Amino acid sequence: MGTIVGVVLPLGLAFIMLSLGLGLTVADFARVAKQPFAFVIGAVNQVVILPVVTFALVLAFGLGPELAIGFMILAFCPGGVTSNILTRLARGDVALSVSLTAVISLASMITVPPLLALAIRHFSGAEAPPVNISGIAVQLFLLTTVPILLGLTLRHLAPAFTDRIAPVVAQVANGLFVFIVVLALVANWDVFVANLPVLAPSLVSLILLLLAIGYGVARLAAVPMAQVKTIAIETGIQNSTLGITVAAMLSGYEAGFSAYALPAAVYGILMYVVSAPLILWLRRVDAPQIATV
Repeated sequence: MGTIVGVVLPLGLAFIMLSLGLGLTVADFARVAKQPFAFVIGAVNQVVILPVVTFALVLAFGLGPELAIGFMILAFCPGGVTSNILTRLARGDVALSVSLTAVISLASMITVPPLLALAIRHFSGAEAPPVNISGIAVQLFLLTTVPILLGLTLRHLAPAFTDRIAPVVAQVANGLFVFIVVLALVANWDVFVANLPVLAPSLVSLILLLLAIGYGVARLAAVPMAQVKTIAIETGIQNSTLGITVAAMLSGYEAGFSAYALPAAVYGILMYVVSAPLILWLRRVDAPQIATV
């Protein structure tokens, strides 16, 4: 299992991030400077509100150290390609969604390692394993930043070729995502079954709470409805593949999938089920200006 995790997981994440990069253009980043308000609202939700809410929920459910750390790992992760797809289905501002996903993903190599060290120190106490912050930062740079930039560069240099390969790359990326989630569940099946009575309700509560907070904050900020939809989805939908990978970095690839990865793995399934009713409702909410990528 250690060999599979050490090879498939990092390569799978890199490929998924490459698929994200193929959908980006320089204009997506320029848009942040031209329309900063909605972006700042979404970024604050993801970087500040999301971890705080997750921390409070972990305490409320009384989760053990490994699961609590797994929840916080998930909270530190940015949105992924899934949030962009769900935003499109909800008829939200896809350009804003892509911009948020891209920028927060690029920033993750800086934000995730120190926050992870703080979470481990808090929940594990004296038994906290050492966290190589610089090592994790380098791995995140190689597995997230580099593939995104490669995809962005390829689209800029060869847009016609990128348009041809992007659908295939996206399908392969989706397949890798499913494979990684299933593998993480199988590897921790006993832990999953034993903790399901608390794991399922806590994750469902987290997703519902974050979607509601994202929607509420955006409405209070009085941004257009298309952007409200986007901010709600970007707040509630995280990159579970990245969460599983960060968990493997923490425990060591040779150890296989640890319990740290379990919340992200279960979340990778539940996020579709829980968010589906909201997406269907948002599709019916009036949003006359719909941005496209």
